[in-house]
Amino acid sequence: MAAYGLPEQGNPTTTTGAGAPAPSDEQSLSVGRDGPLLMHDAYLIEKMAQFNRERVPERVVHAKGTGAYGVFHVTDDVSEYTCADLFQPGRETPMLARFSSVAGELGSPDTWRDPRGFALKFYTHEGNYDLVGNNTPVFFMRDPQKFQDFIRSQKRDPRTGLRDHTMQWDYWSLSPESAHQVTWLMGDRGIPRSYRHMNGYGSHTYMWVNAEGRRVWIKYHIHTDQGIDFLTQDEADRLAGKDADFHRRDLYAAIDRGDHPSWTLKVQVMPVEDAAGYRFNPFDLTKVWPHGDYPLIEVGRMTLNEVPEDFFIHVEQAAFEPSNLVRGVGPSPDKMLLSRLFSYPDTHRYRIGVNYNELPPNQPRVPVRSYAKDGRMRFTKPDTGAVYHPNSFGGPDAAVQEGTEHAWWTVETGDLVRAPYTQHREDDDFVQPRALIRDVMDDAARDRLVSNVAGHMSKVTHDGVLSRSLEYWRRIDREIGDRITEAVGGK
Repeated sequence: MAAYGLPEQGNPTTTTGAGAPAPSDEQSLSVGRDGPLLMHDAYLIEKMAQFNRERVPERVVHAKGTGAYGVFHVTDDVSEYTCADLFQPGRETPMLARFSSVAGELGSPDTWRDPRGFALKFYTHEGNYDLVGNNTPVFFMRDPQKFQDFIRSQKRDPRTGLRDHTMQWDYWSLSPESAHQVTWLMGDRGIPRSYRHMNGYGSHTYMWVNAEGRRVWIKYHIHTDQGIDFLTQDEADRLAGKDADFHRRDLYAAIDRGDHPSWTLKVQVMPVEDAAGYRFNPFDLTKVWPHGDYPLIEVGRMTLNEVPEDFFIHVEQAAFEPSNLVRGVGPSPDKMLLSRLFSYPDTHRYRIGVNYNELPPNQPRVPVRSYAKDGRMRFTKPDTGAVYHPNSFGGPDAAVQEGTEHAWWTVETGDLVRAPYTQHREDDDFVQPRALIRDVMDDAARDRLVSNVAGHMSKVTHDGVLSRSLEYWRRIDREIGDRITEAVGGK
């Protein structure tokens, strides 16, 4: 046994946070063996105080997840559509991916039925580019004014602290635009077999600009090379009790054994002039562009090959934000996307501090020359020669990005109004979920959909909400709605 205050033979010496040798890892300082503790024991106070502060607030949404580092390699030439450096032929770009559930807290089971976050950070030669999406190509709403209410309906009842299916179906059935996403959620992809076996989507419409300044609208699709696979509701329920970290464990185990998962990035491209007359509003987050209208074009492949050395540093403190855009990529008039340009960096400033971009997973791999200064936990000096602009000391000047600066504003202009999107000839909240059921799902998938929905709705306790939710499904598809009604007891 080691003598008091000395490490075991060959072990390094524990230190305080200031680097001085620690007096003890096991015994606190007291007056005699049984006397009171002393404030003299600065090391004990340091350990207790640090422990009391070692958690940062969890994410309000997407709290539970996991992440890994990897590389993105361009396989096809899309330079006619974008001048973005990371999408040029032959380019390889280091990256970080984070996968997550949406509604659950940090300790929630990985296998709850829920959409999954699919966030990518590319460390490009021209700064960080973040693509922050989900495992579904659509979402529950098209206007950000509704987002906060929606999330609260999916979280816990403030009275009981319990998840409440009545709250969920009450919101969904009162918001018909949710029908497309709810159909995805209640289908097979509502519970992926693993993060390795799910697709990712940018979901929003984005703008690409090429070297000549020509603009197109695009949608991102990130297809798993492992193949789509899912868990049945029964399998997911068993795993939730057996291994709450099933998806996290699966990803890291695969990488550790050298089975590096990969995904192929593809895009749909819409000429700018098509948008105004397209049959659906192309900026509506509840809609997809049928592949027959705009086929998929391959861009490249991402491979995850490195487990982070420390989960808290590299995953919990990772900050993804749609506002991290690079030359050749821009937003669209999608209202949900535009709101996220503010919301994501704002929540990072609250959760992990104003200088969150100095943390290892968020640092660009290129020099940063910003006039931003000070704030909590800043530790790098601004590389500007002065802390203001303009200056006489050789400080940097902002670049003018020819053909891209505010180009997207020219597409939709007009008076300030509070109004829904302009209607296109086939805009309807139920057309696309009906097509998903009838044209994409097979008979077995439709049977599972009925079972999943009926099982979920059986926990609705309010007759009015239940009746309205059953009618919601009849509006999506009459036959499926009637089968769900029969399955929940004909109410």
